[in-house]
Amino acid sequence: MSHDVAIPVHERTIALVGLMGVGKSTVGRRLAKRLGLPFADGDVEIEAAAGMTVSDIFARLGEAEFRAGEARVMKRLLHGPRMVLATGGGAILNAETREALHARAVTVWMRADLETVAERVQRRDTRPLLRGRDPLETLTAMAEVRYPYYGLADLTVDVATGAHAEAVEAIVQALDAFAAERAA
Repeated sequence: MSHDVAIPVHERTIALVGLMGVGKSTVGRRLAKRLGLPFADGDVEIEAAAGMTVSDIFARLGEAEFRAGEARVMKRLLHGPRMVLATGGGAILNAETREALHARAVTVWMRADLETVAERVQRRDTRPLLRGRDPLETLTAMAEVRYPYYGLADLTVDVATGAHAEAVEAIVQALDAFAAERAA
């Protein structure tokens, strides 16, 4: 599995991957502004395509239908113009989405320790996969399944302890180093 050599690094979408609560959407918006690129949030795009919230999709149609819709939206976004894309935490579970990410994007795993993420996600009750569950236990189970996929990302940036501005800076530096390495 190799990158599509027809798409140079500086023309690829920058796709942020990682567990819910690591800050993909917030950091992604700031990163897009810093880089002068459009921003898309996978969950927002899925809601727009479905005409209902993520929570409603899960409640009415189930996780399998949500994931199918997510895969369709990811494919559309990844085949569109260059942008910063905040993927949903589980988007990486779909093989076609992983392939499209690998072929058309520079992927950045925003990694944070699970205790920090659990603390963050408890602040809002908008995450269907956490309802009625212990956040740390649920995130730990998710990490066991998803970390091997996140680990395939082009870049890994630890974002647990810093402010969003620090995460943006760390990602910009990692992207610059990645582009320079590819150009050499």
